[in-house]
Amino acid sequence: MEKERIYLDYAATTPLDPQVLAAMLPCFGRVFGNPASLHAFGQEAGMAVEAARNKLAALLGAAPAEIVFTSGGTESDNFALKGVAYGNREKGDHLIVSAVEHHAVLESARFLEKEGFRITLLPVDGTGRVDPEDVRRAITEKTILISVMHANNEIGTLQPVAAIGAIARERGICFHTDAVQTFGHLPFTAADLNADLVSASAHKLYGPKGVGLLYIRKGTRLAPFLHGGEQEGRRRASTLNVPGIVGFAKAAELAAAELPGELERLTVLRDRFQRGVLERLAGVRLNGHPAERLPGHIHFSLSGIEAEGVLLGLDMQGIACATGSACSSTSMEASHVLSAIGLPREFLRGSLRFTLGRQTTEEEVDAALAALVQVVGRLRPRASR
Repeated sequence: MEKERIYLDYAATTPLDPQVLAAMLPCFGRVFGNPASLHAFGQEAGMAVEAARNKLAALLGAAPAEIVFTSGGTESDNFALKGVAYGNREKGDHLIVSAVEHHAVLESARFLEKEGFRITLLPVDGTGRVDPEDVRRAITEKTILISVMHANNEIGTLQPVAAIGAIARERGICFHTDAVQTFGHLPFTAADLNADLVSASAHKLYGPKGVGLLYIRKGTRLAPFLHGGEQEGRRRASTLNVPGIVGFAKAAELAAAELPGELERLTVLRDRFQRGVLERLAGVRLNGHPAERLPGHIHFSLSGIEAEGVLLGLDMQGIACATGSACSSTSMEASHVLSAIGLPREFLRGSLRFTLGRQTTEEEVDAALAALVQVVGRLRPRASR
């Protein structure tokens, strides 16, 4: 009999909710038309897309026309940075991003730097948070974009994005936030964040992979990211992913309905696991902000141990977690996030991320903790208390 597996890597991706699959199925069969077509088949598909757009816009407190569908969070981040940069080059050439952004933002910024734009990397404190006053000091007359993520995918820290967005708005600067880890998991609207651009992705909230959105506040000037047809108000060419879009909207609708109870439940489970780690293991350092953090997110580092060995040991027991990108197996370079928070060298290679989700139970948390203690004890005999 196969041992029951425990999935604790929800920050990487989530399983497709059965209700989301049910909503998508007609779009693979009866509702198969191209939304750009004028005939009845196309109109039916187009109506499904617009219904989904309306739902997602409502959840973000946006107008439907402010939602542009993309292939996921990476494209949304690329669109935001490159779209603003190329669309506003006559106004300035300076962009500000935090040092702990997702690679989709950082690599876009590095690309733009090669294109002649100037990039300022904002530092973070030991918990991974940006100081809004550092943002204010970094602004120049040529600043055209500030991009700071809502929550860090690696250590779970929430950023003071509303305060940063307010500073950007005071100065007439476009503000983008990558909300891939928070959309559907925390209650907010684009206005709450003072954001002009918001990235989100379906597969982080029990929706399908390969579909995301970029909220573009009315009046925000962006150059088109993809060129071709006239889809999405000529802002993003390409035939729309109708099943994915419909699934995204259904997933977001379900997440919003469950949000209050799920926030409380995941926080309780997170704290239970966190206490257990601190009580039963020595040489542990918790990473991220102690309070301003995602509810189901635990990231910690163990001294004197290789995280990959722990991960493989847990995987052999049917438990899935992540190394938290502590280092690359090929380059052995420290994670840019852990380097930015100043994690001591002895902890860098022993970092693990456990992220809880809708299907996580108290029994699973306890089982994962027991297995973690066992694996660490075997790899580092004197680590257990």
